[in-house]
Amino acid sequence: MSQLLITNARLLDPASNYDGPGAILIKDGVIVDVVRGPHSLTDLGDPSTSIDAQGLCLSPGLIDIRVRTGEPGAEPKETLKSASLSAAAGGVTTIVIQPDTDPAVDDPAMIDFIQRRGAALGLVNVRVAGAATKGRGGTRMAEIGLMHEAGALYFTDGDHVVADSRVLQRIMAYATAFNAMIACRPADPWLSEGAVATSGELATRLGLASAPAIAERIQLERDLALVEQTGVRFLVDQISTEAALEVLARARGRGLEVAASVSINHLCFNEVDIGDYRTFYRLDPPLRPESDRRALIEAVRDGLIEAITSAHTPAPAEDKRRPFAEATPGAVGLETLLPAALTLHHEEGIDLLDVLRPVTEGPATLLGLDAGRLAPGAPADLILFDPGAPVIVDADALRSKSKNSPFDGRRLQGRVARTVVAGRTVHATG
Repeated sequence: MSQLLITNARLLDPASNYDGPGAILIKDGVIVDVVRGPHSLTDLGDPSTSIDAQGLCLSPGLIDIRVRTGEPGAEPKETLKSASLSAAAGGVTTIVIQPDTDPAVDDPAMIDFIQRRGAALGLVNVRVAGAATKGRGGTRMAEIGLMHEAGALYFTDGDHVVADSRVLQRIMAYATAFNAMIACRPADPWLSEGAVATSGELATRLGLASAPAIAERIQLERDLALVEQTGVRFLVDQISTEAALEVLARARGRGLEVAASVSINHLCFNEVDIGDYRTFYRLDPPLRPESDRRALIEAVRDGLIEAITSAHTPAPAEDKRRPFAEATPGAVGLETLLPAALTLHHEEGIDLLDVLRPVTEGPATLLGLDAGRLAPGAPADLILFDPGAPVIVDADALRSKSKNSPFDGRRLQGRVARTVVAGRTVHATG
């Protein structure tokens, strides 16, 4: 029986709101005992392996529900192995792969392939989101029932908007039979077509094609009307504007089962960061004004947003070093997710447990996973980290095959010392 004891740690468990000293005993990949407060080795028996955390923070591993890779179809951008290595280095123990591969993840065979491939790597937990429509084309419903049985955690067309309301209505109605969750990016496709920035003085001055922020609210109002009609579990994918947050709050007040995620990029950057056409800040949705960023931070503080994601979108240099309007949108973020999220604690004063909740317990509860908590019976998916350790992001040193990080050169705080998945150390520093 394999055992691991971690002692002298500062336990951070958002699920139980515990922040204090303690120790954890792991057997065969599962947490079997958690001691809070002062302890001795004899409290937990005599395991074969022991780690003295020396006061480092010990929390559930991060869960990132929006990760794009290039495998299958575009392996030069990213493989499941390089994404898993990046995740392990960043303290992310579970990643949910998006369905925008080539071919799209729109049938159970693709779900099975990615999950098997991820398991064979023996690094982090690799799960999958299935496509809502065939080929993510927005016209024909995909095999949602079969993919759900194969292990798909939710269904989405990713950055593609299902513009046909009748098609989306059918998808939502069908998904309710399996209690499956549907996720949609709120962006009116006609107002947003061709846009690379948010309408305003900055976009006008830079001469960039732009879309009004209200495009997000308009689409969200449509989506929530269908949610109200069908009763489906729904995820607002990558919410980014204050107006959309107000719509979300009203929907919650009406009792709709609606959750929301936000990209870490939209919590850390605003439209001014585009500067003189810096393409590493070319994102989708585009960066918003500072007022929207502030509103998103407060939504995290208040618990209106359940999940913070890295929105990991690898793009090689040849796709980024182009004119701003022609550059591929997106940024890698698996390795920078933790220190970037900790800026909400260091700079905004949000309690450390409240920062960790939307990257641990929040997504775990949303997706029905056993992870995301420090409790007996939970998977031993854990990270040891120093929240105050300085980090200077070096994009060239990232483990991702693509290096398109908007955090390149930025000074952050929060260094992962060890990442444990199912009781096995998959990453360690020092």
